[in-house]
Amino acid sequence: MANVLIIDDDPALCEGLAEALSDLGHMPQTASSGREGLAALSEKMDAVLLDLKMPGMDGIEVLRRIRSQESPPAVVVLTAFASANNTIEAMRLGAFDHLTKPIGRAELKTLMERLPSRRRPVVNVSKSSLDSLIGSSEGMRRVQKAIGLAADSQATVLILGETGTGKELVARALHVHSRRKDGPFIAVNCAAIPPDLLESELFGHVKGSFTGATGDRTGAFRDADNGTLFLDEIGDMPLAMQAKILRVLQEKLITPVGGKPVRTTARVVTATHRDLPKLVAAGEFREDLYYRLNVVPIAIPPLRERPSDIVPLTEHFLSLSVTPGQPMKQLRASAIDKLSRYNWPGNVRQLRNVIERACVLTRSHTIDAGDIDTSAEENDPIPTALRESDLPAAVARLEEAMIRKALDACGGNRTEAARRLNINRQLLYTKMQRYGLTGGDASENPTRAVGKDDD
Repeated sequence: MANVLIIDDDPALCEGLAEALSDLGHMPQTASSGREGLAALSEKMDAVLLDLKMPGMDGIEVLRRIRSQESPPAVVVLTAFASANNTIEAMRLGAFDHLTKPIGRAELKTLMERLPSRRRPVVNVSKSSLDSLIGSSEGMRRVQKAIGLAADSQATVLILGETGTGKELVARALHVHSRRKDGPFIAVNCAAIPPDLLESELFGHVKGSFTGATGDRTGAFRDADNGTLFLDEIGDMPLAMQAKILRVLQEKLITPVGGKPVRTTARVVTATHRDLPKLVAAGEFREDLYYRLNVVPIAIPPLRERPSDIVPLTEHFLSLSVTPGQPMKQLRASAIDKLSRYNWPGNVRQLRNVIERACVLTRSHTIDAGDIDTSAEENDPIPTALRESDLPAAVARLEEAMIRKALDACGGNRTEAARRLNINRQLLYTKMQRYGLTGGDASENPTRAVGKDDD
């Protein structure tokens, strides 16, 4: 049995929640405003169900005051108007959970069973105004909650997701909602920098340390001191550089090219679209670095798995495309239906491209299904997933895809796959090892055309 304080300005909702809690064997108490709730709060309270939008003192301020106490109860924020901003902020300030109204009896029962028995104080923190993570689907709310929980931690965060899902937006949200928000946010795409320049880009160099070093350079780690360093596409980092990054994460020291070790205080956030465990198995990514990076993983679901976010995202992109002095274009039901049924292989980035194109090419103030053109994306000779990549990364992805397709077509027979790809078998084996395709993708079936075991 738990003592539960319900703080909500809706009498009917308070009464319904109190009745349900009583039926479940708990002891509810109600308050109709934030100030009344704070006055009713006592040490005997085990949990608080807190409305977010209330006249006078809102739920975020009430939450802040409750969590600033020495031994606060668990607080569950309730709202009919969930957004990325209030979800992240509520979780960051110490809310146990952030739920959308209405709450059914079964959900309430599960919630009460999940509530912690011990109360943990949290540090009072300031609020940020960023609300760039559009979406209220269950998948995106998990991402938003994780950002709120991890924002003030010093732990390394690994952001996982397909190309175009918004990995850098998540990294920026982690920064803006953290105590480091006044420091710099430095982003480095590890796949876009040649391997021989990456060390200098990250760690800096001293004048004369190599040909072309005409002056000192601080490097990304020192540029991001007291802020956040975002290492995008960490899965494409060369092995030699991986060893140096591991040392930096462990010892908080960087060594500029030609210089002496320097301490760094930058928080490191990384991201990749690649399957790191598979790269580890193939010997292309250090296992010790993988575990050092994967302290707090945040997986962003692809757009096809969160269709309820398509319309809010579309409205956001429509607002960004407004011509000065003109009203925002509106979507007809037929256009919404077409957007919702499409698979979006290029994820949010592709959706933005499609909406921007429709806004430019549609003179009417309403956008119909015929104005939504995904064929330009589909017929582009460069696939959406490759369009934002540098050439080496794009070639690698294309190679891996073609090898997988050839192996599938040949039932895993490597000799026949090599013939289809017009390369010799040894080169195929080398590339298979590089992409971690040495397991179930290959077969020991003999190739009838050559009459010899495939080895």
